[in-house]
Amino acid sequence: MKNLIIVESPAKAKTIGSFLGKDYKVIASKGHIRDLPQYKFGIKIDEKNGDFIPEYIIPKEAGGTVKELKTYAKQAQTLYIATDEDREGEAIGYHIAMAIGKEPSSLPRIVFHEITKQAINNALENPRKIDMASVDAQQSRRLLDRIVGYKLSPLLSSKIQRGLSAGRVQSSTLKLVVDKEREIEAFKPQEYWSVDALFDENIDASLYSYKGQKTDKLFVENETMANEIKTSILNDAFIVNDIETRSQKTKTPPPFMTSTLQQSASTRLGFTPKKTMMIAQKLYEGVKTDRGITGVITYMRTDSLNLAKEAVQNAREYIKANFTPEYLPAKPKFYTSKAKGAQEAHEAIRPTMIDFDPKSASQYLDKDELKLYTLIYNRFLACQMNEAVIESQSIIFKGKESEFKASGKRLSFDGFYKVLGYSEKDKLLPHLKLESKSELQELNIKQQFTQPPSRYSEASLIKTLESLGIGRPSTYAPTITILAQRLYIEIKEKRIHPTEIAMIVTKTLEDNFAEIVDSGFTANMEERLDLVAEGKEDWQKMLKDFYSSFMQQIEKGKKDIKSLKSATPTGEKCPECGGELLLRKGRFGEFVACGNFPKCKYTKNQNEENTALNEEKSDEICDKCGSPMVIKESRRGKFLACSAYPKCKNAKSLTPPKELEVPCPKCGGKIIERVGKRGKFYGCSNYPKCTFIANFEPTDKKCPLCGFMMGKKTLKTKEYYECFECKHKEDIK
Repeated sequence: MKNLIIVESPAKAKTIGSFLGKDYKVIASKGHIRDLPQYKFGIKIDEKNGDFIPEYIIPKEAGGTVKELKTYAKQAQTLYIATDEDREGEAIGYHIAMAIGKEPSSLPRIVFHEITKQAINNALENPRKIDMASVDAQQSRRLLDRIVGYKLSPLLSSKIQRGLSAGRVQSSTLKLVVDKEREIEAFKPQEYWSVDALFDENIDASLYSYKGQKTDKLFVENETMANEIKTSILNDAFIVNDIETRSQKTKTPPPFMTSTLQQSASTRLGFTPKKTMMIAQKLYEGVKTDRGITGVITYMRTDSLNLAKEAVQNAREYIKANFTPEYLPAKPKFYTSKAKGAQEAHEAIRPTMIDFDPKSASQYLDKDELKLYTLIYNRFLACQMNEAVIESQSIIFKGKESEFKASGKRLSFDGFYKVLGYSEKDKLLPHLKLESKSELQELNIKQQFTQPPSRYSEASLIKTLESLGIGRPSTYAPTITILAQRLYIEIKEKRIHPTEIAMIVTKTLEDNFAEIVDSGFTANMEERLDLVAEGKEDWQKMLKDFYSSFMQQIEKGKKDIKSLKSATPTGEKCPECGGELLLRKGRFGEFVACGNFPKCKYTKNQNEENTALNEEKSDEICDKCGSPMVIKESRRGKFLACSAYPKCKNAKSLTPPKELEVPCPKCGGKIIERVGKRGKFYGCSNYPKCTFIANFEPTDKKCPLCGFMMGKKTLKTKEYYECFECKHKEDIK
């Protein structure tokens, strides 16, 4: 073996390996193979100069991989580091070198924005060294997060509740969510009245001015004023006082970067940021195409809008060949990111092969992959097309004391909308003559109230994080995921709600660790990390500046923060052991528990009476403990639950399960359609005795190879049969 290439993921290794000949061996590190220890601080501080010394270890699960890497490294004449082209990828490459006993500066480092044969060959022809400034920046981030997590989280757990956590980016993000909730709670609706009219030719118009004063949404404050205006208008005569028509160009949108891809995939496809990045990772690392396994998009963790000149030229040639001339601009379009600290050396997210269009891709990608790929492909193609032109119209109807304005618009040239689609309907106004009379047909005066600000969606929160400079492309999705896992937030109807414990934790941090939750401070730390990556700031100095003041706050917090964990006696006795019942605070609010815990584990919800008001009685009896069953409601609908919860957690659906006509292939029992956390699935009614389960619909068709049951599966744009046993596939004729 002459050459060894080390990447992070097996999928990436497989794709790159398919491009290269026998002289190359491509192997994956499977992510990080060296890290700080999980269950201790893992950072030493030098007594003489105060430097921070990370105590990296090789986790047990990475031991086998490191052994394999060492074996191949000894056999190779040249060893290339080919981890992702960002700071984390640079750091992974550094740790790979250290783990296998190689000097990082001695190894050639290759980088590429896309995993295609041409890109890999170009990278091999132009290797560089590992960028130690980027390694230092990533190492600084890791140590900062470890310091905050390992020093602040135990303090919160000791003062508020076990299992709490805090983080540099996590806590400032949570504060944004909590602040929004406070705005909503403090909001006081304001009354206003809308005044709309219908004129001749069915023209809808809204009050534009009254007694010479321009109106706005809140102009008509109350019913008295509304009635005054109504009387004036009904006794008025109107003429067409002004007609205006003008054309306006709508700017071509830039290509995607990480944040805008996550936002667009959320609003247009309903994908969570986590799901978006998982699918994008597959598209980047390599999928099946008409040219074999190859990456079909460029690197998906980027805050740059740069585009390779060759890619832009390919897009222009495609537009020229497939669209009429007016869609192609005279010159290529290039974009610059407005994101704070954007790494402009990177590229925007784009397809790697312009001729692999969504129609071609539909034969190879699964449903969700195709949706995301189409989104990325169309956005890139659109960014090289001409602007759209919208013609806007307005008519002013003038009376003695009031004016009404009607507005309309139409798409006169679709431009880039030819690819992205235009969903708004044209609203054309009829041709009227100036000074002509116009009869008032209807007058609608309606009481309204201002609405509170909307809670963040995942998309709008990411947009805010980006605008404030909190975190970087690789942190947006993981931050939201961590907040949900820690039960700090709940996502209901695509909106982010903070939990009660989130409100308590944020208030505690604001009072005692204001910098940690301050978005300005967090953004400033990101800027300093950028300076470290550029070689303009010493990473040790940055850590020392932070650590000294932070530890002073920790010591002060240990003394000053009052504990919220104290239990209050209720004066009641435990019905199970006779011990004293205590009122405690938990992750889900207040609850009553026996003082003899853990010997006695009796608990009850403090809001039991209120909860009971939201329950419906039923005639059902729990088949596990004999207690009455009650009807409750979840996001998936109403269900029966045991009233003895949490002692008995028995629950069952109110809707009888749908039974399929085909019998279970294992025991002959009934196959039932069920709904779980991941959607619809099919299982045997004799579970747990029979464990047959399927995630696509069973049929009565038998497999011609093994004779087992086949199911109907929908993938991409077609349906086919697949055997549950041997996975044999057949097209549905």
